[in-house]
Amino acid sequence: MAEKNVKDLSKKDVENQVIDVLKTIYDPEIPVNIYDLGLIYFVIVDDEFNVKIEMTLTSPNCPVAESMPEEVRVKAESCWCVKTAEVEIVWDPTWDRDMMSEEAKFELGFM
Repeated sequence: MAEKNVKDLSKKDVENQVIDVLKTIYDPEIPVNIYDLGLIYFVIVDDEFNVKIEMTLTSPNCPVAESMPEEVRVKAESCWCVKTAEVEIVWDPTWDRDMMSEEAKFELGFM
C-alpha cells in the first residue's frame, strides 16, 4: 500500500485523525475520553492543515485546567499531517452531562 501524501488528504480526513487522537486523552476524574465526554466543541482545520480546537472543561476549578489544553495541543500536533494546533478554552456553553456521547452516558451509568 502506498504511503498517503498530504495532498491526498481532505480537511475532513485531518479532522478525523485529530478526533481519533483526542479520544486517547482521558479526564483524570471521569474514566471517559475527553471527546466522548463532550469537552471538545470544535475541531477546525484550515487549508494548510493548521488545527484550531475549541474545548471546555467540566468546571473552571478542574485540577487539569492548566495541563489539559497543552496535552490536547501536543496530541493534535502529533498527527503526521497537522502543521500546527491551537487550543482555546471556552466556558460558553457551559459543559453538562447532556453533552456526553451515548456511549459515555452508558459507560457511566446515566442510561
